[in-house]
Amino acid sequence: MKPAVRVTITGAAGNIGYAAAFRIAAGGMLGTDQPIILQLIEIEPALDALRGVEMELRDCAFPLLKDIISTADINIGFKDVDYALLIGSRPRTKGMERSDLLSANGKIFGPQGRAINDHASRDVKVLVVGNPANTNALIAMSNAPDISPTQFTSMMRLDHNRAISQLSTKTRIPVTKIEHMALWGNHSLTQYPDISHCMVDGKSANSLVNESWYRNEFIPKVQKRGAEIINARGASSAASAASAAIDHMRDWALGTANDAWISMGIVSTGDYGIAKGLMYSFPVRCKNGTYEVIQGLSMDDFSVKMAKASEAELLEEREAVKDLL
Repeated sequence: MKPAVRVTITGAAGNIGYAAAFRIAAGGMLGTDQPIILQLIEIEPALDALRGVEMELRDCAFPLLKDIISTADINIGFKDVDYALLIGSRPRTKGMERSDLLSANGKIFGPQGRAINDHASRDVKVLVVGNPANTNALIAMSNAPDISPTQFTSMMRLDHNRAISQLSTKTRIPVTKIEHMALWGNHSLTQYPDISHCMVDGKSANSLVNESWYRNEFIPKVQKRGAEIINARGASSAASAASAAIDHMRDWALGTANDAWISMGIVSTGDYGIAKGLMYSFPVRCKNGTYEVIQGLSMDDFSVKMAKASEAELLEEREAVKDLL
């Protein structure tokens, strides 16, 4: 049996954290041979709910779950952690501007970044799920100067999965037959789901769908899917977000198989002309616990325009939180 690894979940009593914790404890993230110690973090008012989550996890008697630590103290919660899912964040409320949301969440993710810097494993892998995820990840990363920027990521996998699902529905081809989907940019309405390199059961996606559907239905559908779910169920995505977070971490930790591409928000080093230092989504491959951007992809004028629009939004967000970086 392997030594246990430590997995931190913030906002662990919330809907996404709750949905993720049980699958992680069952081996869905790091494999069925990897023992886990869960370190669950919540704010003080939610500690009673968190204790209930801990009770349920213990009652499952998961063979891989070696211990649970429940706390409101981020210094305890991030102690020696190997994998951190930063899910808890301030939700946007009525009348709140995006800049207000960025500022409010900066006060959460800055201290979390510092706690990770001071207490986490030097090889920690961090995924920021709490929105606005890209810039929250940038804030956390900037407050952890002793941890490599490449160890901080933001979640674009939910958008990636949504795009694959929509293309599967349109073409009537199983999701397992769809390859080389790419999501560029920000987890926002400016994100760019790109099928120009996508293959569907060995055929070019562009040959199976028309341009009008792609530009006028597919792209807006993926961009606005979160709002559509809120309108339908009266609450934001939870199970699908938790599933995407697990997909993201599993592929990062264990590798992508068979030349698969996934989409991850990572710190830009200038690939495809995107400004350095932004937390921007690129198509990547993962191997041996690291990722690499897919290189050499051709981008037509439409793709460049879309990718740059999302870059511009992220530059504005970075400027809005510059005092927190």
